[in-house]
Amino acid sequence: MKKYLFIILLIILPFFGFSQNLLTIEQCQQMAKENYPLIKRYALIDKSKEYNLSNAGKGYLPQFSLTAKASYQSEVTKIPVDIPGMDIPGMSKDQYSATVDVTQTIWDGGVISSKKDITKSASLVEQKQLDVDMYSINDRVNQMFFGILLIDAKIKQNDLLQDELQRNHNLITSYIENGVANQADLDAVKVEQLKAVQTKTQLLSNKKSYLEMLSTLIGEPLTEKTILQKPKGEDLIVPRQINRPEMELFDAQLNNLETQRKSIKAGYMPKLGLYLTGGYGKPGLNMLENEFSAYYIGGVRLSWNFGSLYTKKNDHKLIDVNQDNIMTQRETFLFNTNIETSQEQNEINKNRDLLKYDDEIIKLRNNVKKAAEVKVANGILTVTDLMQEITAEDMARQDKIQHEIELLLSIYNLKFTTNN
Repeated sequence: MKKYLFIILLIILPFFGFSQNLLTIEQCQQMAKENYPLIKRYALIDKSKEYNLSNAGKGYLPQFSLTAKASYQSEVTKIPVDIPGMDIPGMSKDQYSATVDVTQTIWDGGVISSKKDITKSASLVEQKQLDVDMYSINDRVNQMFFGILLIDAKIKQNDLLQDELQRNHNLITSYIENGVANQADLDAVKVEQLKAVQTKTQLLSNKKSYLEMLSTLIGEPLTEKTILQKPKGEDLIVPRQINRPEMELFDAQLNNLETQRKSIKAGYMPKLGLYLTGGYGKPGLNMLENEFSAYYIGGVRLSWNFGSLYTKKNDHKLIDVNQDNIMTQRETFLFNTNIETSQEQNEINKNRDLLKYDDEIIKLRNNVKKAAEVKVANGILTVTDLMQEITAEDMARQDKIQHEIELLLSIYNLKFTTNN
């Protein structure tokens, strides 16, 4: 019973252990975005928009102002007529007043509404620009992720090479005992073994560096036990339609300019409002009473400033120029992106074509190597020549590894370029 439990645990435990260290490229991309400091700007943009909208909405609240002044003048207004029996006091040369003005907007011609629209459209532009900046992280993750996959595949191949060299080391040792080979032949094998160990040491060092960089980017600790899940190239179909965040940024910029165009009209529309002025001073509203008194004035005010009509035409032309500029940037971006997609599609096709022949080349190299081993055993081929054949087979296998990873990387480069 204990034996069966042990076997079950051996089968189950790897799934629990490895599942915690298994990462897909999509997970790494998402973790990198969440860990990137720039992501904090999304919340800051939202807060800024809320404050600006709140400030714009307060334009409908009553507006208060306080004014106080004291003055002295050299002359005052006098009545140029003397009326018998009446003493009409003159105005005092020192005058004082304190007033509180209250205005209430009834209709502002659409100024406040246009301010809110501009705030929303400008905030959207900021968000889309941030989307563009954040999107570039995907490319950095891709390069590191596939770099680690390539190193892992080369390490596995290096282990196979070392096993192959050890097998030949054992064979040559037996040949020496039988007088078919000598110590120099064994030394030739040993040299290749040491070179393979050196290569693995370099590969492990490179993997550690890549893991550290990827760990810093995603904000999670990664060790050599971490397993990166290799995507399946045959399942990755990338459409050619371009859905990059830059396209949404261009749309947001054009929309912002249209919002600004609408605000031009609000600038020269009439404004209607109520006003109330309450004051206390010397003199009051009755200029003939030379003493302090309280007073108030209220009414309706209509104002219409025609000054903005002078610049209306140029303002519209300036917006047209800015829109043309954005459209030019959009066309340039699409042009360059289409060139990149063509190059990346060609790279995908090239790697797929190369992979068609890799297995056959490896098979033929293996046949040549086996034939060389027989010749060495019969004493008609040197061990050095055999090492060359073993190295050639190893290089063929490494070429296949390189082509497989480059195919996946080229597919994900195309996915990055098109955002699909």
